[in-house]
Amino acid sequence: MSVEDLKAVVAANIIKLRAAAGLTQAQLGEKLNYSDKTISKWERAEALPDAGSLKEMAAIFGVTVDLLLTDDSLWRSPPPERAEYSKSAITLVSVTSIWTVAVLTFVIMWLCGIVYWQTFVYAVPVMLITLLALNASFHRRRWNEIIVAALVASVILTVYLALLPFNLWQLLIVIAPAEAVVFFSFRIRKRKKA
Repeated sequence: MSVEDLKAVVAANIIKLRAAAGLTQAQLGEKLNYSDKTISKWERAEALPDAGSLKEMAAIFGVTVDLLLTDDSLWRSPPPERAEYSKSAITLVSVTSIWTVAVLTFVIMWLCGIVYWQTFVYAVPVMLITLLALNASFHRRRWNEIIVAALVASVILTVYLALLPFNLWQLLIVIAPAEAVVFFSFRIRKRKKA
């Protein structure tokens, strides 16, 4: 590396580290017992700091002298690694949470003297909607047809059970054509032209 290249590398590093430390040229000069004009010369690559100044700067910035003399593209920290989460664990926690809330609601109502078993029925569509949303966010399409079919049936059954005193058994007839719609909907694909 030529002296001019070294000046440019040191200048870029001083600018970057000084800015990261939130120091002005005058403040850095004061810490090093130099004027801001000298710091400015170093940052314009017109001069190189002496070894003692490099050592003091390294201490101020919390780096090594070697880092001050190295091209910053070589010492930039790599981007932080993204944490990977277990999709199965997220799914299990979500489903378990839904059933925990259903059981808690049932127990609280039972303690109040109301036995409301439909709480568990209402948890089924909520669980299936959650599974569908998680499948979409995890880009897993494998179980979508089954989840949607179960969701359609569970919503119809939930409405039927909510209206149980009115004995609207005819609602159950709707399940068959609704499931056919789901089945055929998942078979609609755009054909590729030959």
